[in-house]
Amino acid sequence: MREASPITESEWDVWRSFYAMRRQLDHALEQQLQRDAGISRPDFEILIAVFEAPERQLRVRELVERVGWEKSRVSHQLTRMEKRGLITRRECDVDGRGNWIGLTPAGSRATLGSMRDHNATIRKFFFDVLSADEIATLGVASHRVLDAIDPPLCRLVRGDDSADDSSSSSDGSSADAGTAVATDIQEGAPEAA
Repeated sequence: MREASPITESEWDVWRSFYAMRRQLDHALEQQLQRDAGISRPDFEILIAVFEAPERQLRVRELVERVGWEKSRVSHQLTRMEKRGLITRRECDVDGRGNWIGLTPAGSRATLGSMRDHNATIRKFFFDVLSADEIATLGVASHRVLDAIDPPLCRLVRGDDSADDSSSSSDGSSADAGTAVATDIQEGAPEAA
């Protein structure tokens, strides 16, 4: 790895502003989910990943890739959600290895009930305060950063189907819903009926 050039004071100012913005936006989105749907952001990330999957079910390893967490974190989150009646687990009938994760009726209602308000909050605090040029520039910049990092979650957000299912993010971090935010930004999430 080549030696990095020093970060200038003006670059630090940009980084601090970006970091504070990201944390405060995450906090605002978390509050909205708790207030309007009674679910946490981790709940939402799991629910939306399963909701957007073909036949509304995913194997655990696919879920790990989509949310970008370590497998143990996904497993603990699924256990909590299963106890609350949001998801179901059933053995994979194709090869008998692993489980399918699906939504219960309560999980589907929580997902649909949270989507409209979640989208409105993203619009209010993000898209409505930026110009069209700023949004386009941010999109280009985001993809450049994702290309530089390039873990499986980044490839999924970009729509690259070649994500390697043998690796996952080691820090357990997520991108509000890697897929949920990508869907909100690129396509607009479906609205509740």
